[in-house]
Amino acid sequence: MIAAIMLLCLYWFISPREKGASFLSRLNLGLDLKGGIHLVLQVVTDDALNQDLLQDADRIAQELKSKNIDFESSKKGTGYDIEIKGIDASQDKDVRSFLDLTYNRKYSIRSTVTGGKSDYTLSLMASNLRDARESTVKQALETIRRRVDALGVSEPSLQIYGGSGQDVQDQIIVELPGIDDPDRVKQLIENTAQLELRLVKKDQGGPFSSIESAVQANSGKISDEYQILPYREDSGDQNRAEFLVVSRTPVITGKHLKDARRSTDSYGAPAVGFFLNAEGADLFSRATEQHVGERLAIVLDNVISSAPVINERIGAEGIIHGKFTVQQAEDLALLLRSGALPASLRVLEERSVGASLGNDSIKAGILASLIGFGLVVIGMVVYYKHSGLNSVWCLIGNLIILMGFMGGVGATLTLPGIAGVILTIGMAVDSNILIFERVREELRSGKTIRAAIDTGFSKVFWTIFDTHVTTLISAAFLFNFGTGPIRGFAVTLTVGLIANMFTAVYVSHRLFEMMLGTRRVDSLSI
Repeated sequence: MIAAIMLLCLYWFISPREKGASFLSRLNLGLDLKGGIHLVLQVVTDDALNQDLLQDADRIAQELKSKNIDFESSKKGTGYDIEIKGIDASQDKDVRSFLDLTYNRKYSIRSTVTGGKSDYTLSLMASNLRDARESTVKQALETIRRRVDALGVSEPSLQIYGGSGQDVQDQIIVELPGIDDPDRVKQLIENTAQLELRLVKKDQGGPFSSIESAVQANSGKISDEYQILPYREDSGDQNRAEFLVVSRTPVITGKHLKDARRSTDSYGAPAVGFFLNAEGADLFSRATEQHVGERLAIVLDNVISSAPVINERIGAEGIIHGKFTVQQAEDLALLLRSGALPASLRVLEERSVGASLGNDSIKAGILASLIGFGLVVIGMVVYYKHSGLNSVWCLIGNLIILMGFMGGVGATLTLPGIAGVILTIGMAVDSNILIFERVREELRSGKTIRAAIDTGFSKVFWTIFDTHVTTLISAAFLFNFGTGPIRGFAVTLTVGLIANMFTAVYVSHRLFEMMLGTRRVDSLSI
């Protein structure tokens, strides 16, 4: 059994992961060994909350209109509130019934009456506020993960971590080994990629050179149904923009997107083709059929990238024009496929690790491991003579099991992980010393060699077990609450301790039995 376990672990350690791969390719190197980027991102959860409140306020306004209820306004308040103003007292009962039925699980509802008019304030409940923040962070994590996976980064590390004084963790640690273009990757991760298709206001002229000129062209006032957005299709300078007045409510959004691919426009220039799901195709076809001859603005992150004229009914696909390079078109398609971020991201920390630093770290770690292992071997052989070789074989077996596990499951080896390997060596030697010293005591008490060995192993077992379990508990906390490199230390330490329980207690005992065999032994070099 021992030989089978060792051979299997050795195979997992040294065999290539894929055909043609290099030796030891199963062992994944972490950020501090391979080089790459380390980012700490904060999810601005208020972005998603504000968007949700705006949508609910707009939905309430539409529903009140459909019920023929007169009101002055329904809009987001200063905090996490929705304010509904100017409801006639004769319709107050209907409004209260509608709000209690539809929104009482999400908002606490208060009303005040002034001059025969009722005003309502809907305040987001604390539990819903917390749930919304947690959901936003988790959605952001999954979106970032999809984008990183699409880039082909091997063994990325993504983890929700920390907080900013709120009742939820709103920071995400991203570690990407082997990245040679960190600026592009960071831009891809941070880009929210919110896609919306909005109708341009009919008969308004434009585009306009400024917001003021857009307002003047619309009788000096932009109604709540429209908003002014920057328009950059024809502007080569990304710091300068023209403006268009577009509908506030989009025809379709990114949630209706099924796929996106780099394409070319009618002039052969790079563009992005998009494909809609069934719901989006139905909405898009109806909207384009009803607004033939009007312009449709393609909005990315609240910036209009193009605004073509609708010449005919359009079905389930379209194309985004713009002054794209091939790489920019590829990146935009990737962002749209991976889905939009639910909120913007703020970079709190950024570190780059060069490949040369990684190579130095690998050499230093390997050298430290070899020196430590060599000193341990010399010490054990000098002090325990021939029996010390028993512990050396156990140490080698321990390392084979540890490295085999790392290669078999595709775990990532970090510089602290190498420190965990060295610590495992130390604890393995400590276990052997405890056993050997106990065997010495049994021999001094007059027991035979075989009896002393059996008694020594059985009596020391629980001591070794207790020390290993307490260390495993510490490693579990490090893995649960630590970041990437610290978790790497916890992984190697945990696996090394479990392997040591097997080698120091079971394998070492079997080696003594094999050494003694069936012959009579009068002395033991211990």
